[in-house]
Amino acid sequence: MAQVDLESVTKIYPGGVKAVDAIDLRIVDREFVVLVGPSGCGKSTTLRMVAGLEEITGGVIRIGGTVVNDVPPKDRNIAMVFQNYALYPHMTVYKNMAFGLKLRGMPRPIIEQRVREAARILDIEHLLDRKPKALSGGQRQRVAVGRAIVREPAAFLFDEPLSNLDAKLRVTTRAELKRLHHRLQTTTIYVTHDQEEAMTLGDRIVAMKDGLIQQADTPLLTYNEPRNRFVAGFIGMPPMNFFDGVLNNGPDGRLVFQEGKLPKSTRSDGAGVATGDLTLPANGFTLPVPIRLQERLRPMVARHVVLGIRPENFHLTPVGGVDECLALVMKLNVVEPLGNDMDLYMETNLNDHVVGRVEAQSGLGGDSQVTMFVDLRKIHFFEPGDTGMNLSLSNEPAHALA
Repeated sequence: MAQVDLESVTKIYPGGVKAVDAIDLRIVDREFVVLVGPSGCGKSTTLRMVAGLEEITGGVIRIGGTVVNDVPPKDRNIAMVFQNYALYPHMTVYKNMAFGLKLRGMPRPIIEQRVREAARILDIEHLLDRKPKALSGGQRQRVAVGRAIVREPAAFLFDEPLSNLDAKLRVTTRAELKRLHHRLQTTTIYVTHDQEEAMTLGDRIVAMKDGLIQQADTPLLTYNEPRNRFVAGFIGMPPMNFFDGVLNNGPDGRLVFQEGKLPKSTRSDGAGVATGDLTLPANGFTLPVPIRLQERLRPMVARHVVLGIRPENFHLTPVGGVDECLALVMKLNVVEPLGNDMDLYMETNLNDHVVGRVEAQSGLGGDSQVTMFVDLRKIHFFEPGDTGMNLSLSNEPAHALA
């Protein structure tokens, strides 16, 4: 077991493509950290640099306090589990798990003891004489994990290990990995693009975009207090709803948010975030700013902001007190039943894609009007842009409000 430190770690590929941009990250001993983000965000490259499979362009990587920049992968005392299992097809499960130990010249009794113990932990003792072609996808993944366990490494590195499994098997294997970590208490770095996987597995989530760390926090803090619009939109399913608008003083002097409109013709590549000059048509909705945010957001009067509402913070009946709830009338387009819950696909006069997740009930249908109640205690306000800072956080830097 060991602490892993990354200091200003950078990776630039030929042609000047910067995959990882001077990131700083500390994974403490026994911690389970999940790197999460969309394809191309730099998470797998970061993991491969820790493993020694990618040379770093700049910075320092330490494992257990030792600088490993120039240490070959086999000497870093780490074990990596890949997406494609990487099992030897001509070897039995036992031989696959024992192979790395044999290469290290370990005595046969120690190899036997470690393989048997790992097989028992993973409940694959009955599979030791089989070859990979006779195993299911979930069984192969457990063999790959077992091969890592027997090495007793300082750290485990997982590169999207569940992406080849079907949905049901992903859930059960995910639970097995979490139980395994609680039992072994080995420092773990886990890469995934699945935010649900990240939320359920990690002691801490590191959200990445464009080679930069956007936020590194516990799952609940990441969900409830996203640092910026990217994190807010990426963590949570369905994603957070965003509404462009402006803050103004209402008739009683209280700040209100007025929904506006950005031109659809100027969407930034990939992010799906509209840019351009905000207009304020008269048919947008108005939402009172919660009392807790009144003074904090007052410097933003007459400036463009983005309102964020999670789907689960829409309700079909009022919630909270008088000042904690707002009724919005929207057009309901599609109802998607999910069993205990259902997703409602709606639109306001200015926003044609709004999703609400509510408790399932009958009587709702498409092409109708629906009154939704917004829980004002849980809304967020962001600066414009795909990584606009969360203005609702008490620890937000003052410059964001200047």
